[in-house]
Amino acid sequence: MTLKLIPYFVMNGNAKEAIQFYEKALGAQVLFMQSFGEMPENPEFPLPAEAKDLVSHASIKVGETDLMFSDTFPGQSVQSGNQVTICITTDNADQARQMFTALQDGGQVTMPLQETFFSPAYGNVTDKFGISFQVFTEGKQH
Repeated sequence: MTLKLIPYFVMNGNAKEAIQFYEKALGAQVLFMQSFGEMPENPEFPLPAEAKDLVSHASIKVGETDLMFSDTFPGQSVQSGNQVTICITTDNADQARQMFTALQDGGQVTMPLQETFFSPAYGNVTDKFGISFQVFTEGKQH
């Protein structure tokens, strides 16, 4: 079973610029980068033209450390305090559910844990201390 806690930076339209900066400043290596325009289309939520080139998800490696990035979706804002979240990454959907349930006790769910096109179990929760977590399950659902 795999379990990692990864800092996740939510940017206000400048994720590509930040990634390029960290490549030069820290010797970061880009592992993955996808724009909103490269994601599968969802007819219920049409993609505004200004969002197509924004980063929906990116992962970089700095030394032995992984960092993740995304831009906010147009209409959402970055507020001081929610720009950095912790992405709990596991390969076990049952473990993801247990952790998500435990973190929501006294906290607030911002996206229920659910199957998505990129994960068998993904959700967002802010715990009772105001710390924001993304719970991400890799691979196939167990």
